[in-house]
Amino acid sequence: MNAAPEVLAVLTDILAVVEDGERGALWNLAEAGRELDANLVWLPAGAEVGEHQEDVLDVLLVVLEGGGTVKAAGDRDLGLEAGAVLWLPRTSRRALAAGPDGLGYLTVHRRRPGLAITAPSAAYEGGEGPCMLDRVCPECGRLSQDPAPVFCSRCGERFPER
Repeated sequence: MNAAPEVLAVLTDILAVVEDGERGALWNLAEAGRELDANLVWLPAGAEVGEHQEDVLDVLLVVLEGGGTVKAAGDRDLGLEAGAVLWLPRTSRRALAAGPDGLGYLTVHRRRPGLAITAPSAAYEGGEGPCMLDRVCPECGRLSQDPAPVFCSRCGERFPER
């Protein structure tokens, strides 16, 4: 049986009812069997997603509402406005800042491979691995590759202070 196309959400309608102070992922692609991930993210006026790096996936960012800036390599500030499409290549460092009207954007990338339990290698000598709970985003559950994360690279949520 072939999958059928369907309208999953009207992103402009979701953005139209954002409440004051609301921040982070408002919607995400969650259908079973998908090969893509997508997130609708809202940053209120002046909010930031701190500098971070996605090591595995290229990300396409499409600005739907408001505006702001992306700080890119070499301290370049790239202006963002509604309709802008930004390619964030894997391994690139970037930070986002919302302008005075906030920033609503869609991110799209290949689906992340799921976590898998694997047998230990022959060199395994026992003991427990380090606890990484402080690297799990409290909003979306993504494990950060950064050993001291400040913002989640998936949803933009700030990690709790250590």
